[in-house]
Amino acid sequence: MRIVVGVGGGIAAYKACSLVRKFTETGHHVRVIPTESALQFVGKATFEALSGNPVQTGVFADVPEVPHVRIGQEADLVVIAPATADLMARAASGRADDLLTATLLTARCPVLFAPAMHTEMWEHPATVANVATLRAHGSTVMEPASGRLTGADTGPGRLPEPEEIFALASLLLERADALPRDLEGRRVVVSAGGTREPLDPVRFLGNRSSGKQGYAMARVAAQRGAQVTLIAGNTIGLEPPAAVEVVHVTTAEQMGTAVDKHSAGADAVIMAAAVADFRPVNVAAAKIKKGAHEPNSIELTKNRDILAGLVQARRDGQLGGLAIVGFAAETGDEHGDVLTHARAKLARKGCDLLVVNAVGEGKAFEVDNNDGWLLGADGTEQSLDHGSKALLASRVLDALGPLLR
Repeated sequence: MRIVVGVGGGIAAYKACSLVRKFTETGHHVRVIPTESALQFVGKATFEALSGNPVQTGVFADVPEVPHVRIGQEADLVVIAPATADLMARAASGRADDLLTATLLTARCPVLFAPAMHTEMWEHPATVANVATLRAHGSTVMEPASGRLTGADTGPGRLPEPEEIFALASLLLERADALPRDLEGRRVVVSAGGTREPLDPVRFLGNRSSGKQGYAMARVAAQRGAQVTLIAGNTIGLEPPAAVEVVHVTTAEQMGTAVDKHSAGADAVIMAAAVADFRPVNVAAAKIKKGAHEPNSIELTKNRDILAGLVQARRDGQLGGLAIVGFAAETGDEHGDVLTHARAKLARKGCDLLVVNAVGEGKAFEVDNNDGWLLGADGTEQSLDHGSKALLASRVLDALGPLLR
């Protein structure tokens, strides 16, 4: 794919280097177009070395090739990172006073803006209006991260990490269209990762869930406008998604308590976590050692079914019109295939949508891609084609939107 990386003049411009490398390492042809201000932060030679292509800022370089028209026409994706307040203002008003803004006017592919600026600038009515204009024109404008800004300031306006920008950019390439802002004003709770049920201070019962699918659900929901609370179990190595509140838990009991708390007043709960079905009855205060006193067996007891509990609470009128999405990791056996078990589970749980993954070596758990089926309480069944976990998340949210009341 032909990708244009536009770089605005902000201190976060150095992160664009990592983004360019991610695109080139995954086989894309990358053209970097910085603004003149961006070159005050990162030199032209750096971008040329990373992209393998010449870097220009003005419309009068290489005139016979008409780059201010051709580059945008040929692009499959344009990513602006960082997108400063000034650059978004010029893009929103249709300015074409440098190569980057001219390219934006000629591009007919998906365009992704990753804003970076101080909180006061991000929240200023002029910037709010410019972001709305860019989205109305069909561009995707990311919600910025919150955190340390230039100097001692902290707040929303921080550039999302290159990995997150890359993930969303890759999703736009897979979808070939902008992300809708159909979750504006909605509160969405997402659970992710595996739970750990302690045996002693050293050991636990757990599972292979990495949390990647749940994090993708939270990330995409936030970028579609939702206020997202992510309840995360074991998710080692995953960075919190931008514009998402993260609540960390360990056990199934802790996850159930957190889901109960945050589902009150929510519009949707997406249970993507792999919650342990059982836990040890007794937890040893000291490490269980080999020898005369080692146990012959470990007695287990059932954990409560968080998903079924949500459905029951909704039936009892405690959760209003909450939309509920479950996940099922299934294997076939002598009693039926994956879909047979999944259909039975949907009927048993009573949720609105059930995402079904066939699990096994290299499938669903601990990988970056996913596929499966989406089953609806109304009897509908949709195949979820193989792709990134962000793509699967976006397809689930496409189906969830009409259920929100």
